[in-house]
Amino acid sequence: MKIIRSKDDLRTLRRSWIFKGERVAVVPTMGALHAGHLSLVEEAKKHADRVIVTIFVNPKQFNNPEDLDKYPRTEEDDAEKLAPYGIDALYVPTPDQIYPDGFATNVRVSGLTEDLEGAHRPGHFDGVATVVSKLFLQSRADVACFGQKDYQQMLLVRRLSEDLDIETEVIGCPTVREEDGLAMSSRNVRLTKEERAVAPVLKAEMDRAAEAIRRGAEPRVVLDSAKAQIERAGYDAVEYLELRDAETLKPVKDLSRPARLLAAAMLGDVRLIDNIAV
Repeated sequence: MKIIRSKDDLRTLRRSWIFKGERVAVVPTMGALHAGHLSLVEEAKKHADRVIVTIFVNPKQFNNPEDLDKYPRTEEDDAEKLAPYGIDALYVPTPDQIYPDGFATNVRVSGLTEDLEGAHRPGHFDGVATVVSKLFLQSRADVACFGQKDYQQMLLVRRLSEDLDIETEVIGCPTVREEDGLAMSSRNVRLTKEERAVAPVLKAEMDRAAEAIRRGAEPRVVLDSAKAQIERAGYDAVEYLELRDAETLKPVKDLSRPARLLAAAMLGDVRLIDNIAV
């Protein structure tokens, strides 16, 4: 596994693979890797001859500076976790390789980004779209793997790639969960013991709500009840719990089309998100 820190070195390596006719996959991450990230690596290996994992804590997608400061930087541990997977390159660009002096371009994807996470984290998705555009163009990957835990982000990246004619196919991979149902996230390590015991309630209530909606219950009534249950269990606030179209993320009132239940909630000072198919 080569550790690469400059875009020029990455491109040189990529050109050698192109010359051999090899397919390349990229797995963009911000580090602090867990089993969810590693499942993306496993999926990437199914679709390509070569795999690049990127680690870059992107300041443009943090609307809260404290969140950026708290985000764990664990490059050495991450490299150890990746070693058994036989990836070809770990790309850890220095900030100037992504945002050089004078950088003045911002990428925005309209339609999918104004609501849900976009409403609660202003500017977040512009930061995601901008850095992903850079990583796709620097790696020139044939495929990229993104986790469905960040479902809205996955749809955004897919739309970005299609709209800008970037020849990188975006593959959505299932959410990886702890045994009690909690979606794996780098933020989970910040939960106290007491908060960690409460955390699985979010997924449990989402499952109950989804089943009730499938049986024909009125979605708004079901979701209001689920919010109350989540907060009663110990969550500080449910920011949203919404039934949306699985492709457009527009609000829906029935299941005439594939739908997704998406949620975000605060537990202590940790913000947890999740989503499930309905």
